[in-house]
Amino acid sequence: MTDKMPTLDSSLADLPTKQWLHQVEQIADEDGYLQPLGKRHHAIFMEEGATLLVSFETLQGIQALSELGQPLGWDMLKQLGWSSLCVTSDGDTWFRDPSVYAYFDRLIDDGFFDEFDQVIFYGAGPCAYAAAAYSVASPGATVIAIQPQATLDPRLTEWDNRFTDMRIHDFSTRYGYAPDMLEAAERAYVFYDPREKLDAMHAALFTRPNVTKLRMRFMGDALQTDLLEMDIWATILEAAATDELTENHFAKLYRARRDYRPYLRNMLDALEGEERKHLIELLCVNVNSRMRMRRFRATLRDLHRDDPEDQD
Repeated sequence: MTDKMPTLDSSLADLPTKQWLHQVEQIADEDGYLQPLGKRHHAIFMEEGATLLVSFETLQGIQALSELGQPLGWDMLKQLGWSSLCVTSDGDTWFRDPSVYAYFDRLIDDGFFDEFDQVIFYGAGPCAYAAAAYSVASPGATVIAIQPQATLDPRLTEWDNRFTDMRIHDFSTRYGYAPDMLEAAERAYVFYDPREKLDAMHAALFTRPNVTKLRMRFMGDALQTDLLEMDIWATILEAAATDELTENHFAKLYRARRDYRPYLRNMLDALEGEERKHLIELLCVNVNSRMRMRRFRATLRDLHRDDPEDQD
């Protein structure tokens, strides 16, 4: 008796890496491939439609973010019929590996990206750096970068002390400085929370005529998770593909934060830290009129208790 052949509907959640890769290879085999790129990276290609999503994802992130343990790029394949090229890493590598450089060099030489009407590069965090950096391989592409780092070269970003162990790696040669690699892109979108100081400093380095910065104030340092949980992640990618992702359009989509509890808690934390009692009261009144959140009820009660005008 043989195991059932996995499909796009199969769950790959919580599988050991070796087994996960085997299952993915079987799924991709009919219309694509899985190709190792050195020791820590793989390319997974699934051919479907004329729009290609090139997503950079970590194996750990795939398991954490997808109920099925599948690449996020596959969601767009299943929902909209896009083709998917998912480049994975085992851990955060920023995809600084000669094997990855060589792979994209081969794609360029083969005219791979020319076979698609539209190419979109996507990533978050270290993967957003990669999406921007490797987008130069497909001139005219669209780039969606969530909390990207511009580089980890300490000569340029020594102020970022979050990833000091990566400073031994080369960020100055092939596909190196991500903002410069965006020059060939048709357009790029950089998402960040301006209250996250280091993310905002990196975002500033991406200032280019073809870059639109989309600010997610009070959201924090896990924006990809937030977009997924607010159920607007796929809508944002679709809007980018149709050139509809303007600041105004994103503002409408981003209204979903009004019912997103982590955002509301972050905003309350910020207002309390700044001791802005009037705004705290307005926020609590608004939230309590729409939702049941114990902390907001307690905060409003405490405000009224401390206000002499509310005393008998």
